[in-house]
Amino acid sequence: MISQEHKLFLKKQKRKQYSIHIAQVCIFLLFFIGWQLLADLNLINTFITSSPKDIINTIISLHKANNLYHHIWITIYETILSFGIGTIIGCLIATLLWWFKTLHKVIDPYLTILNSLPKVALGPIIIIWCGANMKSIITMALLISVMVTIINVSDSFNHVDSDKIKLMKSFQAKKIHIFLKLVVPSSFKSFISTLKVNTSLTLIGVIMGEYLVSKEGIGYLIMYGSQVFNLNLVMSGIFLLGILSAVMYYIVFYFEKRLNK
Repeated sequence: MISQEHKLFLKKQKRKQYSIHIAQVCIFLLFFIGWQLLADLNLINTFITSSPKDIINTIISLHKANNLYHHIWITIYETILSFGIGTIIGCLIATLLWWFKTLHKVIDPYLTILNSLPKVALGPIIIIWCGANMKSIITMALLISVMVTIINVSDSFNHVDSDKIKLMKSFQAKKIHIFLKLVVPSSFKSFISTLKVNTSLTLIGVIMGEYLVSKEGIGYLIMYGSQVFNLNLVMSGIFLLGILSAVMYYIVFYFEKRLNK
């Protein structure tokens, strides 16, 4: 039986959680209401900053022109594909680095250098190698997300309690059992944190790629809008990206809650 004190504690926790969600929604609404008021009172130049009303009208016009969902889907497809491939490749390489300690020591400096290298600088080379198509966009996203996944997951693997590893070895546990039964479960929180970071990094890589080569996608809309000085289109693209990144984050958050249960 749950005690009365515990029930009160759970109710307080729920109220606290609800108050946090309400505060988050209020901040979001106040920002856009304030932005619109400044635009209506001509306190800001809407040609430069646009306004929530103009953004909504632009999105509606894209919907009527049957352009909206196609561009959104292209960006979502590229992001999901890059996110999935990047996570798998990064985790596999991190596993190899944990398994072969000497290999990790050899290539660790190169991983750090490659991670710090600005990926935009590699854009012209990627276009030459992969062509001005979706392959270049996915390659750009992978260059960003894979390196972060390798470094974070590998670091998490290497920081598992060494005493627990010694204990399993004393019971004649094989390396595969140590990895599956101890290292992977111990790295769960770090892995989820890496996924959360990767959602944004992959999206950044996709948008960077769309800036360079694409003729479709949200990144293309933003680039095209800036070229023709259509700030409403630019801000609409940024608004759509914000919604997309929030949805991706909460998908990972839901995945984390399900696994915790």
